[in-house]
Amino acid sequence: MILNVPGSEPSSPSSPICSAKGCRADAVWVLAWNNPKLHTPERRKTWLACEEHRDHLSKFLSVRGFLKDVVPLAEWESPEQPPAG
Repeated sequence: MILNVPGSEPSSPSSPICSAKGCRADAVWVLAWNNPKLHTPERRKTWLACEEHRDHLSKFLSVRGFLKDVVPLAEWESPEQPPAG
């Protein structure tokens, strides 16, 4: 499954990549977030993260009060998860 989120190329069969600026590593985490000033409470935007950038990106979102969940990419792609927003 290819995610239509930052870091993924919808037309490319390659793995999704980390959303950190300049990083080209494979993503292994999904950071679900929303900006309460712009999004309804149930809306979830997503960033992807490699192991190296997971903490940095999580802290960036947390400081702003945006981070809602951090989930392994494989789990996020499972059928039980809601679609990425």
